[in-house]
Amino acid sequence: MTDTEQIQEQYKKMYDAMVRKDDSALSAVLDDSFVLVHMTGMRQSKAAFVRAVMDGTLNYFSARHENMPVTVSGDTAVITGQSYVAAAVFGGGRSNWRLQQRITLKKKDSAWLMTESVASTY
Repeated sequence: MTDTEQIQEQYKKMYDAMVRKDDSALSAVLDDSFVLVHMTGMRQSKAAFVRAVMDGTLNYFSARHENMPVTVSGDTAVITGQSYVAAAVFGGGRSNWRLQQRITLKKKDSAWLMTESVASTY
């Protein structure tokens, strides 16, 4: 499997873990240094993000991946994932969003781990 394919798989695994509320699977794709930057500019650490998914603050129901271009440069990479997502977040009602995440990854012991995600719409 190429680096690009591995990174795209990590992206899919992240969403699958968020939908299933699988904290160990979600934690496995995120580096300990991971930070999520929400559309509002709010920053969440790995622990806070995983906790928010598990307790339903960030509630994901489904994701259909539409575009996942990857750029690899040595042991770092960026994937700009665009997915059609059904979610209810921060107490709001369930909505469908075209959610883009620009995710930076680093290769650590032959595995690609996410270090930062900047969320927006597309």
